[in-house]
Amino acid sequence: MNAELGADPTPTPTVIVVDDDPEARRLLEILIRSIGLPIRSYASANEFLASTDVETPGCLVLDVRMPGMSGTELQERLIEMGISRQIVILTGYAEVPLAVRAMRNGAISVLQKPYSQQELLDTIHRAICVDQQERARAHATLDAKQRLALLSDGERAVLDLLLQGKSNKEIAAAVHLSRRGIEARRASLMRKLQVDSLAELLRLVLAVQD
Repeated sequence: MNAELGADPTPTPTVIVVDDDPEARRLLEILIRSIGLPIRSYASANEFLASTDVETPGCLVLDVRMPGMSGTELQERLIEMGISRQIVILTGYAEVPLAVRAMRNGAISVLQKPYSQQELLDTIHRAICVDQQERARAHATLDAKQRLALLSDGERAVLDLLLQGKSNKEIAAAVHLSRRGIEARRASLMRKLQVDSLAELLRLVLAVQD
C-alpha cells in the first residue's frame, strides 16, 4: 500500500470520559490508566465538544445525567455532526428509556451503576476494537478511492469492462483498440492501482462500494 495515500489506520486509542462528577472522573482515570490506556476527561458535553478530542480514535464513556447536555444528547449531537464514535453509556437505576434511546443510536453498551470494574474494562476494550475496525475500513476505502482517481478515462473504461467479466478481445472491440493496446492499458491500470491480480483488483473496487 502506498504510504502517501490516506492516513495512519491504527493510531493510539484514547478513552474519553465525559462526566460532571469530579470524583467519578478521578476513579475512572485511575482504573483506565491501570491497564495502560491513555485517558482524557471532561466535566461537560460542551467542554468536550469544544476540545480537539471530538474525533480522537478510541471510545467515549458518557454519563447520562449531566447538567446541560446529557450523555444521550451528546451522542445525538455527534450523530448530527456526522461523527462516528464508539460510545459506552453509564446510567443510574430506573433510566431504562434513556438506555434504550442510547442503544438505538448505536451505543456499544449501557452499563448500570454500580457496575463492575472488569465489566467496564471489557466493554471499553470491545468499543476500541470496533473503533479500530471501522477506522481501518474507512482508511481502506479512502485509499482505494485515491488510487482509482489516478486512472485516465481510457483506463477507467477498460476497468469497467474488466469488472463486467469481458475478455481482452471483447474489451478491444468495445473501445476500438488492438488487443496489444488493451494489454498495455490493462497493465498500466494495474500498476497505478498497485495490484497484481484480478482478485486484488476486485477487492480494491469492492472497498469503495462497501
